[in-house]
Amino acid sequence: MKILITDPIEQSCVDILTREGFHVDLKPGLPAEEIKAIIHEYAALVVRSGTKVTADIIEKATSMKVIGRAGAGVDNIDSAAASRKGIIVMNTPGGNTLSTAEHTFSMLMAVARNIPNAHASLVAGRWDRKKFMGTELYGKTLGIVGMGKIGREVALRAQAFGMTTIGFDPVLGPEVGAKMNVELVPLEEIYRRSDFITVHTPLSDETRGLLNDESIAKCKKGVRLINCARGGIIDEAALLKALDSGQVAGAALDVFVEEPPKDFTLAKHPKVVATPHLGASTEEAQEKVAIQIAEQIADALKDRGIVGAVNAAALQAGVPNEIKPYLLLAEKLGALQAQVMKGQLKELSVELTGELLQKHSELIKAGVLRGLFSKLMSQPVNYINAPVLAQSMGVRISEKRTTDSNDYANLLTIGYVSDAEQRTFAGTVFGGKHLKFVRLDKYSIEGTPEGTFLYYTNIDRPGMLAKVGTLLAEANINIAGLSLGRSGIGERALTVINVDSPIPESVLQKVAALDGVFNAKVVVL
Repeated sequence: MKILITDPIEQSCVDILTREGFHVDLKPGLPAEEIKAIIHEYAALVVRSGTKVTADIIEKATSMKVIGRAGAGVDNIDSAAASRKGIIVMNTPGGNTLSTAEHTFSMLMAVARNIPNAHASLVAGRWDRKKFMGTELYGKTLGIVGMGKIGREVALRAQAFGMTTIGFDPVLGPEVGAKMNVELVPLEEIYRRSDFITVHTPLSDETRGLLNDESIAKCKKGVRLINCARGGIIDEAALLKALDSGQVAGAALDVFVEEPPKDFTLAKHPKVVATPHLGASTEEAQEKVAIQIAEQIADALKDRGIVGAVNAAALQAGVPNEIKPYLLLAEKLGALQAQVMKGQLKELSVELTGELLQKHSELIKAGVLRGLFSKLMSQPVNYINAPVLAQSMGVRISEKRTTDSNDYANLLTIGYVSDAEQRTFAGTVFGGKHLKFVRLDKYSIEGTPEGTFLYYTNIDRPGMLAKVGTLLAEANINIAGLSLGRSGIGERALTVINVDSPIPESVLQKVAALDGVFNAKVVVL
């Protein structure tokens, strides 16, 4: 089998694959058109961040079994297109953890003490000691948004400097935070208390623009912000305004929405320390991920096991066809829970009704967890590591088996308890392939868990649906489906509206502001 590598990589990667008996072509910098012309010859493709593996390239990859990213993210790979073709997409989670954590802390120290500007001033022949007055880290509070592997390593380093560490993570229990000497708090408290805020989350619909005009205004005046995670988590326009006004005293940025930026205004701002995405750029990290991706690809191609896969289709290869729809349903229910949940997750319950579900109970539970954590965590989540992640985060999982659901031969019910609420969702599969919600909380409802939908409760009275429909129509958003449930005439009702296009935050806010509408959410499945 032939393997193509289209980005610069350490020789150790080539050596490992060659020893395993593969023919390796190292062609860094190969243009997309040339990749498309030859990609049909290869069983595997290895990239870093330079190559954009688009749907067009994947469509031509007729012999492809694995696409491997020597690094953490897979933003440059169309994983959905790969999944549709049954191609495994894998990365190397954890390989750059220490390098990124160290770079984050280096940036934090640089912005605290104005080191880059002071250096530039000195080499220009000036001695501006008073101009570059800094601030100590000792005794300051560091707010960490995202307490995954990198966030935990940053916390450890901050504590060594005498900083108070507080963190936000929607899936960690307080006892887990206590073991790390990190007080887990809501986001609002991160904003209110932190002298420095560093973000370590994936870029998703939930985290895009997380630090924006509104949230930055809630921060301490003179806060300093650090982003070595993903461009776009901090709204760049909002940050620029806050730097000019003095609300933000400084920012350290290793990532940008567009890389390289076309507009360097933010990077050139006198209060900004900027680097060109160097978080994982250490010799040790690059060597580590090069070896790791070579070993993972060799194992996958020789059927020795799959490690580091990020797409569901790849991991379903050995799953019986009869359970695949229920496994997908499990992921959908978990993803729904992640997007509507309030507070810190404490307990998760999975109730399995029917012989088929009970026969594959461990896989179904892993599917629920994968759907849940994939929406909440930066690291890749699959059926193998999802239960381990739940255990490490202190999430208690219970399983219940029942034999009779009255109406359904097989019914999957999941419930959760957080520190703010307790909720239950249930679904089944009709005709062996049609996924349906059949109960959301106390409401009996039949809905399709697919695409984008608006999810809210409302007072059951005439005209409510019309008001929401008018707001969607004004925004040129087409309604694709509608599901309704209610507890009683004139009481609370649940409305789920499937739509054909994304719902902007501005439209969601208008819906939420309607009299009689509660807990409006946009959910994407």
